[in-house]
Formats: sequence, C-alpha cells, structure tokens
Amino acid sequence: MTPATLLVSFLAFMSSGLPVAIAMAGASLLYIVLSGDMPPFAVIHRMVSGIDSFPLLAVPFFIMAGNLMNHAGITNRIYNFALSLVGWMKGGLGHVNVIGSVIFAGMSGTAIADAAGLGTIEIKAMRDHGYDLEFAVGVTAASATLGPIIPPSLPFVIYAMMANVSIGQLFLAGIVPGVVMAFLMMLTVAYYAHKNNWGSDIGFSWLRIGKALLELGVVIGTPAAIWGAVQSGMNSNLAFVIGLAAILAADWKFKFNAVMPIMTPVLLIGGMVTGIFTPTEGAIAAVVWALFLGLVWYRTLTWRMLAKVSMDTIETTATVLFIVAAASIFGWLLTATKVTDAVTMWVLAFTHSQWVFLLLANLLMLFVGCFLEPTAAITILVPVLMPVVLQLGIDPVHFGLIMVLNLMIGLLHPPMGMVLFVLARVSRLSFERTTIAILPWLVPLLFSLALITYVPSIALWLPRKFF
Repeated sequence: MTPATLLVSFLAFMSSGLPVAIAMAGASLLYIVLSGDMPPFAVIHRMVSGIDSFPLLAVPFFIMAGNLMNHAGITNRIYNFALSLVGWMKGGLGHVNVIGSVIFAGMSGTAIADAAGLGTIEIKAMRDHGYDLEFAVGVTAASATLGPIIPPSLPFVIYAMMANVSIGQLFLAGIVPGVVMAFLMMLTVAYYAHKNNWGSDIGFSWLRIGKALLELGVVIGTPAAIWGAVQSGMNSNLAFVIGLAAILAADWKFKFNAVMPIMTPVLLIGGMVTGIFTPTEGAIAAVVWALFLGLVWYRTLTWRMLAKVSMDTIETTATVLFIVAAASIFGWLLTATKVTDAVTMWVLAFTHSQWVFLLLANLLMLFVGCFLEPTAAITILVPVLMPVVLQLGIDPVHFGLIMVLNLMIGLLHPPMGMVLFVLARVSRLSFERTTIAILPWLVPLLFSLALITYVPSIALWLPRKFF
C-alpha cells in the first residue's frame, strides 16, 4: 500500500463535497483498512489523543469570550471610542473602521466575528454618511483580517498545538504586525479620501481627543506600570491587582464606556507577561471578564442570551475540535508513511534558500486558503511544511504568523472565503460585487504579508524581548 492511496482518497473525498474533517478521517480509515498494518480502532485512538491537550482547552473559552463580546453590546462602545479618536480625519469613518477592528481584535480572535459584529455597525454608518457601499465593504473586509493577528487568536492556538510552539510567543508576535497592517490600511483610506475629496465625519475637538487619549493612556500605561513594578521586585499578583484597581477607578472617575472592553487584551497580555496565568488560563480569565461586563457592569446580557451564546460556543467548538481530531490521525499517517520526509527532500533538492521557500510557501498557503477554512488548512499544512521550516532554520513562531496571515487573506477570496459571504449578507451586495469591492484592499494586505515574511524582526521583536 503506497502513500499515494492516502492522498488520492483524501482528494477524492474532498472533491465529492464531503467536509474536510470527514475527508481526512475517511481517507485515514480507508488507508488503514486496505494496508492491514494496524486495526481500524487506531483511527479513534489517534483522534482522541489528538485533542487530549491542555492548550486546546483555550479553544472553547476564546470562542465564548468572542461570542459574549458580540452579544453584550460591546461593539457600539468600541465604535464610539474609535470615532472619537480618528473620526475627525479625512475619510473619518474609514479610519474608524480600521481602529475599531484593532480594538475588537483584542477580544474576538477571529476574522468572521469581527466582520459580523463591528461590520454591521460600520457598513450602516458609512452608508448613512454617503460613502460608497463598495468602499465600506472593502475596508471592513480588510480590517477584519486583523482579528486573528492581534491577540488573542484562535488560529494561533491551533498552530501552537500542531507545531509545538509557545502560544504566548505567538500572541506577542502578532502585536507589531497587527499595528503595521492597521497603519497600511489607514494609508489606503487616506489615499481614497484624497482621491475622492472626502472630508471628516465629526468636528475636530481637542476635548474629545483629549478624553480618548487619556482613556487610552490609562489602559496602555497601567500594564507598563505593572511590568515596571514586577521588575523592581513587587509581587506580580499584587501589582496586577493594583493595576486593575487603577483602571476601574479611572473608569468610575471619567465614566468612559470603552475602557472596560479594552481591558480584555490588557488582561490577557499583561497576565501572561507577568506570569500570573498561562494562555489557556488567560482564555478562562477573558470569559470571566466578558461575563462581568455583560451581566454586572453594562447589564446588557440576559440569561436567555447567555444560553444562546453557550450553545453557539458548543457548536463552534465541536466543529473546530473535530477538525483537529481528524487532522491528528491524517498528519500522523503522513509522517508514518514518510510523505512529510519526501516533501522535505523535494523542497531541499529544489532550494536551500529561506527566501525562495517562503515565497513558495506563501503562494501555496494563499491558494489553500481560498478553498479551506483556516483551522483545517493549519492542521493539514503544519505537518507537511514544519520539517522544511526547521531544516532551513526558520523560526516556527515567525512562520506561524506568516501562515495565519496567508489564511486570513484567503478568507477574502472566492470560492470559499467566509468573510465574503458574511459581508455580502450584511451589506446586501451580490457575491460578485462584494468580491470586486475587496480586490483593491488586497494591495495593503499583500504588502503587509511581504514585509512580515521578509523582515522577521517585525514579528519576533516582542517575543524575544519577553521570552
């Protein structure tokens, strides 16, 4: 029995329209039955072992935290906060769209949640202010890709488990690239504003800007103060509690609505950097914080909504973990049949250059991202490409960021781009017009991809600083 049987059966199942998880598990079972080398029960054993992992506990909690933020009325507060920051600029609501996605990315961890949550508010507001609907859809789609780049990130958790790398390092690696991507998107908005002679959407107000900057300063400055206190010898738990109390006090004093939601990424990153909790425990902390905001602080979350959020979380988690379980047996067979070794030898025979390999890998991942959901793509590609990555001396944290960004761009492409379908429904545009609206925004995204790919320090500076 040759390894080709495994690959051919997988492709045959996929082309027949079966979900990717069933295609992987079915191809693995067929190969084991035909080879006769092991009992069919090995499929179940490997699938269960594949999801018996402590880091994977973060998956349902990050999903639930994002769902809670979407249902607890947080998106309107984020939008108003972003409007106060950049709404006075030319093409203001375009900039608000990007900044809002940056903030929401620190809570949801997925591109689809960003597009469905903030996208509904942003597209309606931009249409009401006279912006082209295609422009509104394009900038919303592009900014939604920030969701899994800026931590927390569900794809990072899946990649970390598959590639055996640190989730904390991956989270830190996404911060600077996320800022770079946001900056390039805002430059694109500024270009369109200059080209179309757009004005601002709200009046310039030093008071409004001062309040927004003061609020942002409280949120950003507190983690820095915590870190300084820890470095100087103060107990980290005490420092973290003091910092949290400071932000709560600031919120009571200034009554700013956006401070509390923005605290989510601060809790996660601050807690991990100071060693208070692991990324998995941080996911639980994010859920507790989201519940506190929805049930106690804003009181916008009802028990009926909480039940619906819980059921949605169970459904999404089951889908994700089934894909991971099926990929574990499929990836194990790829390794056992030496398919991964053959791919490694073929690539190394073709080139020993990191630059050339990264170019080829980008093209492959962009193509795969058009047809597969990110979780499925990660679980299939990591076992195949990781041996080559390690052989060529590429940092797996850096490569993880490249892979996730490629797959996020793939979400904007037909035929399977989920962000396309979400925004077509939200904007009530046809699928074809939505696709055309997104095309110009591939320029800043692909330029960001090139920068992040060939300037590794953009991604690795923060992880090396703290790890």
